[in-house]
Amino acid sequence: MYRHWLIGLVRTRSGRLVGTLGGVALTVAFVTCLSAFLQSSAAEMTARSIAQVPLDWQVQLLPGADGGAVEAAIRSAAPVAALQPVGYADVPGFEANTGGTVQTTGGGTVLGIDASYLSRFPAQVRSLLGSVEGVLVAQQTAANLHVSLSDEVVIHRRQAPDVSVTIAGIVELLNADALFQAIGVPAGAAPQAPPDNVLLLPMAQWQQLFDPQLGGRPDTLRSEFHVKLDHHDLPSDPLAASTAASERGHNFEARVAGAALLANNLAARLEAVREDTLYARLVFLFLGAPGVILAVLLTLAVAGAGRDRRRRDQALLRLRGATVDTVLRLAAVEAAVAGIGGAVLGIFLGALAGYLILGVALLRSETVALLATVAGAGVALSLAAILIPTWRDARGSTVAAARRSIGKHRTPLWSRGYVDLVLLVLAAAFYWRSAASGYQIVLAPEGVAATAVDYTAFLPPVLLWSGLALLAVRLVGVGLQHGRSVIARGLRPVAGSLADIIAATFGRQGPRLTAGVGLAALAFAFATSTAVFNATYEAQARVDAELTNGADVTVTGTSAEPASRALDRLSKLPGVLAVQPMQHRYAYVGTDLQDLYGIDPTRIGTATPMSDAYFANGAARATLADLARTPDGVLVSQETVNDYQLNRGDSINLRLQNVADHQYHMVSFHIVGVVREFPTAPKDSFLVANATYVAQQTGSAGSEIVLIRSNDDPARAARTVRSSIADLPALKVSQIGDAVALIGSSLTAIDLAGLTRLELIFALVMLAASGGLVLGLGLADRERSFAILVALGAKPRQLGAFVWSEAGLVVGGGMLFGLLAGMLIAYVLVKLLTGVFDPPPEALSVPWGYLAVLVITATSAALLAATSEAMRSQAHVIEKLRGE
Repeated sequence: MYRHWLIGLVRTRSGRLVGTLGGVALTVAFVTCLSAFLQSSAAEMTARSIAQVPLDWQVQLLPGADGGAVEAAIRSAAPVAALQPVGYADVPGFEANTGGTVQTTGGGTVLGIDASYLSRFPAQVRSLLGSVEGVLVAQQTAANLHVSLSDEVVIHRRQAPDVSVTIAGIVELLNADALFQAIGVPAGAAPQAPPDNVLLLPMAQWQQLFDPQLGGRPDTLRSEFHVKLDHHDLPSDPLAASTAASERGHNFEARVAGAALLANNLAARLEAVREDTLYARLVFLFLGAPGVILAVLLTLAVAGAGRDRRRRDQALLRLRGATVDTVLRLAAVEAAVAGIGGAVLGIFLGALAGYLILGVALLRSETVALLATVAGAGVALSLAAILIPTWRDARGSTVAAARRSIGKHRTPLWSRGYVDLVLLVLAAAFYWRSAASGYQIVLAPEGVAATAVDYTAFLPPVLLWSGLALLAVRLVGVGLQHGRSVIARGLRPVAGSLADIIAATFGRQGPRLTAGVGLAALAFAFATSTAVFNATYEAQARVDAELTNGADVTVTGTSAEPASRALDRLSKLPGVLAVQPMQHRYAYVGTDLQDLYGIDPTRIGTATPMSDAYFANGAARATLADLARTPDGVLVSQETVNDYQLNRGDSINLRLQNVADHQYHMVSFHIVGVVREFPTAPKDSFLVANATYVAQQTGSAGSEIVLIRSNDDPARAARTVRSSIADLPALKVSQIGDAVALIGSSLTAIDLAGLTRLELIFALVMLAASGGLVLGLGLADRERSFAILVALGAKPRQLGAFVWSEAGLVVGGGMLFGLLAGMLIAYVLVKLLTGVFDPPPEALSVPWGYLAVLVITATSAALLAATSEAMRSQAHVIEKLRGE
């Protein structure tokens, strides 16, 4: 019996069976891809974070410790890839006599390193000028002392005579915060600032110079081991990797208790990544959950499109003696075939999409449990879509009632309870709560490794998405019941004299039509919100990259070798649209040494975008105009304003180094505004002033940075720039693509582009299904009604009026409500993720091309379904009237 029933379904009800199978397959494929994305992104976050740790371990030897024993303990506790001893000596200051003047600095630090340190830890020190062997001076110290290659620097030692060394090279300390961190301080303590003045000596020379200081002031010297571990055996999961890294550190600490202190930088970074994984999962839930819900609803809608016919078929079975249990078992056969077939097809489609879109291989042994779970969920979905309605119909209606073509309609429970309005009120309340906290979804207090996540912040978009869709269903339902005259006027261009009749039939078909409009609105809203968020994210990622790198291409020099030396030749290169010099000096605000950037406010925007978000007043043009009108004007950071209780218009005295005597002198400025971000500037404290005024006060008009805007590919433009300044080895060239690879946050560390690309493709498929498949199956379920019209003499054009009008209502209504809802949801999401964007976007970026594709896809699918049904309705009329 079951075999004959199934064969009959395939022969006469193949549309609904294939539709349900396709809905299950789409759901399974989408969930499979999203799950694979979550796993791969977590592994990618772990790998990237490990690669970004410059020093895995810093081991400080305590007084009297045996260095050899500590080194042996390190190698026993963890696999070591590189290990180097480093000496630290605190000194009262440095002194240099250059150009007939004497420059002195405050306290500093002298490091002792082996010759192989730079090659084994390349992320720590970068050579800017000269050799990497011999005495090296940090870039900022070289600027303070105004020294270059072959100049002599006097080191003032504690309780030991001064000693002179000759500079062999100038270097940049890329990770000074980690290099000079305090080891063994209590958890949660604020990090200490690195020293302003640093020299690096070969280890043998360092030991020779500071052994005398060890006897008198041992508290000013310390020794460390810098360790790079072998990461091959670390798990890819952030939680497991964090646990493994911490256990290695605890193992070492147990071996050297009382002999050394450990700074486990790797474990600290992985702990942060473990917390960031929660953020990534939240983003995954918001961006992915609506798609999963939509796919489930689509499956239920496809299965529900044939519910009336299925109910009549089952009533006929009961009329011929079948029991309720038999009817349920037959329905279970249909559900099992659709569920199992859809699950298998969905897994293969998901594996194919995951490989092509995300580059993830899913069909492997590690994913068996995941695929089995998703497949089981697909089968359960099919059973829920078919078996539950069948059980309700069999238990709750008589055979006569089940065979009626038109039944009594009851207002849905959600409509009677105004669930749509409740959801919208809740969305507004949660959004207001997040707005009141400044959209701080992830809270990471300074100096505290743990991260707190506000999980409720992701509720507003989901609640808004659901509430707006239900509101659209309510409004369309009210319109169909009470706005027939308006609908008739709108249908007249398509339906002609039948407009009033069709409008009346819409009122009788309200539940089915409103469900179709609601599903189409959900699909449009999901696709629109995802597309707008993705476009905004991509646009802001470029702004972030320009902020980090400075411009398309940036040339960086030093005070001794300014990049402005090459300004003329750079401006004449092919493809260069604009070139702007920018000074990068240092200035003391009180005792705090800050970066100072000298610019031409009227022209800086030609080489790099000046975003409104860079400035506290949100007005870039007005702020730069104020700076241009005030020769001694300066823009200060918010941190400086808070620390020194400053206000706009206040006079502030800064100490700048003068080129004549290389000493820091007091220079008066007036505050004209507050700057939050600026190209190439650090994230905390910095200053922006007029380059002309800085040049007048310091006696140096050179600019350490040149910003270049090009219409060529940035990488190719950077190669051209490098070739043109090959005779100036002190100048370094970077391009915006390098910055894109370095930009990191909990959201950008995951492959958001892959996720959104996956969702945009599936959104198109779901939109086509909601606009075509559901509509087509709904029309097909009314074949007998259309056959009656044909039998009564309806012409093809008159029959088409019913079909085209219904298609226009479903797709047009869903499009209108969905596009508006999608834009609103995208706005809310971007606002909630303000902390992810750096700087926050000034406005949404709308991908008009993709939205046009959405409209064309939905319209084409609806046209195809309507055309197919209009043609099929005129065939086999007699069989349809007999109830085939």
